[in-house]
Amino acid sequence: MVLRRIRLGNTEVDGEAVGPQGEKIAIEIKTPRDDLARGIGQLAEALAFDYHKATLVTTLRNAKNIHDRVFKKFNFLLLGVNSSGKIINVTDQMLVMKEEKM
Repeated sequence: MVLRRIRLGNTEVDGEAVGPQGEKIAIEIKTPRDDLARGIGQLAEALAFDYHKATLVTTLRNAKNIHDRVFKKFNFLLLGVNSSGKIINVTDQMLVMKEEKM
């Protein structure tokens, strides 16, 4: 995994990782004061520049307030970090909550 600014056309992402099958994954990290919509746009642009997956990392509180439609449409991964530093896959939690409602 590389955490450095990576230039993609008119934007940048915070880092990239290589998955187990060699797929490139763009990583965008947003603090509570950052613009989440801008971060989602940066991830969309990363997909246009041949990244296979895109991940948004933010606080757990912010992650829970984002509508899951965006992440399903583009197959983004949404990770939330709680106050003790634990990383939670919010995308998976969205799917479980939807199934419980059905």
